[in-house]
Amino acid sequence: MNQTIALKILKTGDNVFITGSAGTGKTHLLNNYIQYLKERKINPTIVAPTGIAASHLMGQTIHSFFALGIRDEIDDVFIGSLLQQKYLMTRFAKLQVLIVDEVSMISPKIFSAMDSILKAFKESSKPFGGVQVILSGDFFQLPPVTQRRGEKRFAWQSPSWKDLSLKTCYLEEKFRQDDNQLISVLDEIRSGYISNRSHEILQKRFHKELDISFVPTKLYTHNIDVERINQQELNKLITIEKRFTYTGVGSQKNIERIFKTSLVLEEVSLKVGAVVIFIKNNHDLGYVNGTTGVIDSFDDSGQPIVNLATGSKIRVKHEDWSLENDKGEVMATVSQVPLRLAWAITIHKSQGMTLDAAEIDLSKTFEAGQGYVALSRIRNIEGLRLMGVNDMALKVDSLILSIDDRIKMSSARAKEEVEALNKHDHKELCKKYMLKLGGLLDINEIEEEKKVLAHEKTLKEVVPNNIKTKHLLESSDSIEALAKKRGLTVGTIINHLTILKEDDSSLNLDKFKPAQDVVEKINKKVLEIKANKREKDFSESGQMRLKSIFEAFNGEISYEEIRVALLFVNG
Repeated sequence: MNQTIALKILKTGDNVFITGSAGTGKTHLLNNYIQYLKERKINPTIVAPTGIAASHLMGQTIHSFFALGIRDEIDDVFIGSLLQQKYLMTRFAKLQVLIVDEVSMISPKIFSAMDSILKAFKESSKPFGGVQVILSGDFFQLPPVTQRRGEKRFAWQSPSWKDLSLKTCYLEEKFRQDDNQLISVLDEIRSGYISNRSHEILQKRFHKELDISFVPTKLYTHNIDVERINQQELNKLITIEKRFTYTGVGSQKNIERIFKTSLVLEEVSLKVGAVVIFIKNNHDLGYVNGTTGVIDSFDDSGQPIVNLATGSKIRVKHEDWSLENDKGEVMATVSQVPLRLAWAITIHKSQGMTLDAAEIDLSKTFEAGQGYVALSRIRNIEGLRLMGVNDMALKVDSLILSIDDRIKMSSARAKEEVEALNKHDHKELCKKYMLKLGGLLDINEIEEEKKVLAHEKTLKEVVPNNIKTKHLLESSDSIEALAKKRGLTVGTIINHLTILKEDDSSLNLDKFKPAQDVVEKINKKVLEIKANKREKDFSESGQMRLKSIFEAFNGEISYEEIRVALLFVNG
């Protein structure tokens, strides 16, 4: 099936499963449908199992959106507790179209949990509460990690999958790979049979010197190899090393849970010239989980400035990772720079990436699908430097092999059904679904909305986010009001104000100033900490740690209050 036919099916409002080999444009198709909906004033909800996957479509993680915390399964008692949360009531009331990306990485238990939660909030026995569900992913790629041998691993093994009565769109046209040799190898891996010709193609890439002007990304199966390579490359740089140590609020147990369930590190060592990857989404500041770049320099306060492949530079501030309880209350928070070294990354974390070149080591492959994922990251066989292969490297899950023909047959039926519709009947189906959603139907209104979206996109590309905040300073009486107007968190707005103040010390922010006694207390404490010169109160770059100020007041003054007060402290 091609993308044009698949888009016709999506527009009718059917529940759809979009699949196909790597590089067939699944994300591109979803973006086209998202644009179609937005032009008719319908905002779909986009979720994915990991932060990197979610960032591809500007979405959020499943665990975050469905308020699952760190759970992998739920019961009726937990759903009952969710139903007591007003913010979740509001969130799910607005949900009309749910797009789930990288569905191959979702366990049956999580898939069923999503279904149960939506049924409860929508007060409907229909699958997923009756909203249109669009699933996208390739089951030949890496599945979720299971705790027990023999445990069901794939979302399609959940009863909720069958209940959706999905129309399947198996995309076949390749867009990522642009040479027949690599396409042939990947197709043979999917078929379960590797010919001598494919083995010869890969053999020629062993330790092959690449004709490129940049350092290729190294992909490994194990974390230990990734960490070793990154440390070796960092040691080669003769520039000064700066270390960034986390600050945490909450019990040690809860702080440890944050480290176990996220990519944030307790300590990050960086140098000018280091290759890094962002590990958190911040669309406002111009990066997402998975954005890569190189440390360009460090600013006067010691914060890293990252040069992205696009040529733009980002001054990186600390971000917060929080652990919430069932009521949405923050139990612990970790603050750290959202970066990790990225000369090398694991194959698992590379899912969804497109690389111009890669050095890949498959000699320690331990799971079916790892080799396929790694090889499908590159555009061209000329971009491959293969360091090793074992017997497992070119295998895919036998269970997926057994159902692939059925998935293709289902796609063929869906294609026949939509092509059997004449143009008028298809148009009426699309119109009927848009009426159900409450979207725009008038062509003139749709054209106007297109202009609005195009203008917003231009503004987003041209105007820095902190400048957008600056434009609203005059009309906002409080930081909370400013955050609401921008649709951002208070913490992000404080980041903007800090940057604006650093760039223009004469900027008048007095309307946001905390009570004078609070400012004076903090100013006094800052002076004391500076005078004491205790090493633990300062980062390697010489910047005073917020944690030291926070602890000095025994938690009576919040981190946010401290950060705002520091805008007015001269000490």
